[in-house]
Amino acid sequence: MTSTMVMQSMLLGGEWVTSERTIDVIDPKNAEVIAKVPAASVEDVKRAIEIGIEGTKIAASLSTHERISILTKAANWIEKRHDLFADTIAKEGSKTIREARKEVSRCIQTIRLSAEEARRLHGETISFDQMPGSEDRVGYYYRFPIGLIVAITPFNDPLNLVAHKIGPAIAGGNAVIVKPATVTPLSAFLLAEAFMEAGLPKKVLSVITGNASEIGDELVTHPAVRMISFTGGVNAGEAIAKKAGLKKLGMELGSNSPCIVLEDANLEDAVEAITSGSFWAAGQNCLGVQRVYIQEGIYETFTNQLVARTKQYRVGDKLLEETDMGPLITEKEAIRVERLVNDARKLGATCLCGGERFSAYYMPTVLTNVPAESEITREEIFGPVVLLDCVKELDEAIEKSNAVQYGLQAGIFTNDINQAFRAIKSMDVGGIMINDSSDYRIDAMPFGGVKQSGLGREGVQFSVHEMTEPKVVCFKLSKYS
Repeated sequence: MTSTMVMQSMLLGGEWVTSERTIDVIDPKNAEVIAKVPAASVEDVKRAIEIGIEGTKIAASLSTHERISILTKAANWIEKRHDLFADTIAKEGSKTIREARKEVSRCIQTIRLSAEEARRLHGETISFDQMPGSEDRVGYYYRFPIGLIVAITPFNDPLNLVAHKIGPAIAGGNAVIVKPATVTPLSAFLLAEAFMEAGLPKKVLSVITGNASEIGDELVTHPAVRMISFTGGVNAGEAIAKKAGLKKLGMELGSNSPCIVLEDANLEDAVEAITSGSFWAAGQNCLGVQRVYIQEGIYETFTNQLVARTKQYRVGDKLLEETDMGPLITEKEAIRVERLVNDARKLGATCLCGGERFSAYYMPTVLTNVPAESEITREEIFGPVVLLDCVKELDEAIEKSNAVQYGLQAGIFTNDINQAFRAIKSMDVGGIMINDSSDYRIDAMPFGGVKQSGLGREGVQFSVHEMTEPKVVCFKLSKYS
């Protein structure tokens, strides 16, 4: 992408359309307007749903080999334009160019996995004769599409999280309406273009941009919408759940992820993993490391090494190869993080490094002695700040790890398999990474959390199952002669 401002259309049932009302897309690096996208109206949403209803029949009628072909062609189209996608991610969002390239590669993998899952989507035979009186019955179940899905995605992974909605939806034979984050819609439009070029029938996919306060209710309450797949904050997730009515919900609502470092851990590995896990994408990552509990025998050594590594982190221009971390998505978000840190410091927290803001940039920050009652301990920071705490033993670390409303993923560093399994059994999370930080995920694994971290699981295979339903078929046979 260049610095020239562009006018971007939205995809309405396979047709690119404009609107008189627009929303600015702003590069957080310098507050430059790089694009204008349509501000969809309620009427636009109603039209998208009407088209989507027709699209459900078209999508369901696609054969398995057609779904595989479309998904494979879309992945190939993206792969040939890898640099374009990476530049778009880096330009409109917070990620550095190196982080953006990784996201593009993951997106390609997500869509290829979706093609594989389209092939593997099947049912099983059922032994009806297990019940007395049913000896003359045979049958099976198979999975059928759920119908029209609304996918609402955040800014922090503007390409791959959209792929995690569209890919499984198509693999399962559904139609889908995507509402990307208004601050990072360009990657979603590029992904939609890939599917159009791959031969996806027009009415199967819409990607619309607009203000949630204006169009959100129509998207989530319309009775024709049979599932909402949402990734975002807890408050928005709760509001959707209250309004949605009788439809399926899949929600990934963030976290406040803990990591535990025990005395027998490889400190070099732990420091590197936790540094990356804390500051990847400027800390705007639902899996990002937020709280670290370090056993007292290594607390001072670990803390010194982590601070030294954090001070080496290079903050600056997202498009430069040497940059490790860019800005937050808006200056408003950087100010929010600044407030959280300052409030914690007023309560007695110590800032070992960072703690400074420049426009939308907030320096990588390490805090210690943070009171348990502080907001920054209890809530999701969603910024480049990590909290360190000294513990005597594993049970104390587990208790503190579980003492929040979230439970997405966690990490533990130890070479003692018994300690690892104690953590596995006792930590209230949807995933636990051994000798890795909480910030580890592959796109094929089940992904989701407990408590207020969400409902259901993503990860392509698991998303396809969420987006389909089992139908039972039973034959009563005539008496054998």
